[in-house]
Amino acid sequence: MTATARTTPTLENLLAGLRAGEVVDATALYVDGRWTPSTSDARIQVFDPATEQVIAEVADGSTDDVDAAVAAAKAALPAWSALSGAERADYLERVGQIVGGRLDEFAELASRDVGGPVEASKLVQLGLPIFNFGFYADLARSYDFGGQEVGNSLVVKEPIGVVGCITPWNFPAHQVALKVAAAFAAGCTVVVKPSEVAPLLVHAIAGVMDEVGLPAGVFNLVSGVGPVVGEALVAHPDVAMVSFTGSTRAGKRIAEVAAGSVKRVALELGGKSANVVLDDADLEEAIAGGFANSVGLNCGQACTALTRVLVPADRLAEAEEIAARIAGTYSIGAWDEEGTVIGPLVSKVQHDKVRGYIQAGIDEGATLVTGGLDTGRDTGWFVQPTVFSDVRNDMTIAREEIFGPVVAILPYGDEAEAVSIANDTVYGLAAAVWSGDRDRALRVARQLQAGQVQVNGGAFDTAAPFGGYKQSGLGREAGAAGIEEFLETKAIQL
Repeated sequence: MTATARTTPTLENLLAGLRAGEVVDATALYVDGRWTPSTSDARIQVFDPATEQVIAEVADGSTDDVDAAVAAAKAALPAWSALSGAERADYLERVGQIVGGRLDEFAELASRDVGGPVEASKLVQLGLPIFNFGFYADLARSYDFGGQEVGNSLVVKEPIGVVGCITPWNFPAHQVALKVAAAFAAGCTVVVKPSEVAPLLVHAIAGVMDEVGLPAGVFNLVSGVGPVVGEALVAHPDVAMVSFTGSTRAGKRIAEVAAGSVKRVALELGGKSANVVLDDADLEEAIAGGFANSVGLNCGQACTALTRVLVPADRLAEAEEIAARIAGTYSIGAWDEEGTVIGPLVSKVQHDKVRGYIQAGIDEGATLVTGGLDTGRDTGWFVQPTVFSDVRNDMTIAREEIFGPVVAILPYGDEAEAVSIANDTVYGLAAAVWSGDRDRALRVARQLQAGQVQVNGGAFDTAAPFGGYKQSGLGREAGAAGIEEFLETKAIQL
C-alpha cells in the first residue's frame, strides 16, 4: 500500500501541518522510489524543543524495512553506477537548485525541527547542503573514474556499492548531503537512517529526491532507532559501507558490528576542541571568534565547537570579563521569537545532559563566570550560555563533550604548555589558534592533533576535507576526499 498524499511527508505537507498546530503524520518511509508505510506499527514522537509539545510522529522502523530498502538499493546499483558522472551530476545539481529555490520554507522547517532561528538555518542548516549538492555535481562531471596508468596497470575507481548513511540530529540536511551527494557522485546507492530526534528536514529532502525523478532504489529512507534500524543496516550483508556521524560511543558500536562482515566504515564522531589564544593575540577578537564557533554554532550542538579556551594565565581575569560580556550577547529564545540568537537544545535528553555537566563544573570547583542552571523560563529546553574559568584539564567539563553552550577557560604558562593541554584529549576533530604573528600561529597549528585548525579566524572551508584524529573518527568527508571514501581502487594489469 502506498502512503496517501496527506501522509506523504513532503515539505509542503510537513509545514502545513506544523503551521496548523497538528501532530504531523510523517510515518511514511521512502523505499524503491515511493512513499510506503513501515511494516512496524510503532511510532516515535517528535517534539518542539521550545514548547516541549509533540509536533510529529515518524515510523519506528523494523529490520524488514531495512531489508526492503537494501534490496531496492542493491537492485538499482548496476544501472545507477553505469551512468556517466555527468548524468549523475544532473540529479545532484537539481536537488540543490530545488532546496535553494525554496530556502525560506526549508529554513522554517529546519528551525521547527532543530530549534535554531531561521537566519541561522538558512546559513548553516541549508547553506552547507546546497553547496555540497552543487560541489559534488561539479566533481562528478570532472572526476577521472576511467583510470590512470601505473607501470603495466590501469588503475580505476569503482563505486563501493550500497551505502548505509546514519545521520545525526544537529545538522540533519548537511550530513545527508555530505554522505549522499558524495556517494551518488561516486556511483553508489544509499539507504539513509536519519536521527529520530530531528527527522523532519531529512524527510523533506527525501521528497526532493522523489521530485527530481531519481531512478527507483537509488535513494531510500528508513526512520527508526539505532539499536534496531541502525544495527540492521550496519550488519546487513548487502551493505558494502556505512557512513556514520554521531557520538564516539555509537561509532565504536558501529565499528564493532561492521567488523563482522569486514565492511568499510567512515566515522565522524565527537570532539573537545581547543581555542588556543597565544600571548600576542588580540584577546577580544580571539574569544569572540571562539564563541561564534561554539555557543553561536547551533547553541553549542556541534562536534567542532571550540569549547576549551586556552589563555595565558596572566590574562585570565581579562579573558573572564570579555567572555562574560560576549556570552551576554547570545540571547536565547524560540526560533520565531524576536531577538533570538540561539535556540533551545534539541531534546530533553540533551537538556538534562548539559545541565548535568554544568552541575559537574560547579561541584568540581571551576569558577562559574556567567550563565548556569537558571534560564528564567518555565518551558522549553533552554540553557543559558555558560562560562567556567580556572578549569583544569582533568575536570569533567574539560574532558567530555558537552554538546551545549558551555565554554571552559583554561589558563596556561607558556606556548609549549598550551599545545600540551590542547592535545591532552582523546578527541582530535578541530582546533583554533590566534596570534599576532601568522607564522607563529601556523607553527602551533601544525603541532595540534586535529583534523582541521582555524588560524586567526580562518573561515570554515566547505570544500576542504573534514574529519578527525584519534577518537574523533575514521576517514574524511567533504571536498574531493569525500568522494574517495565511496570508491574502490582496482588495478587492471595489462
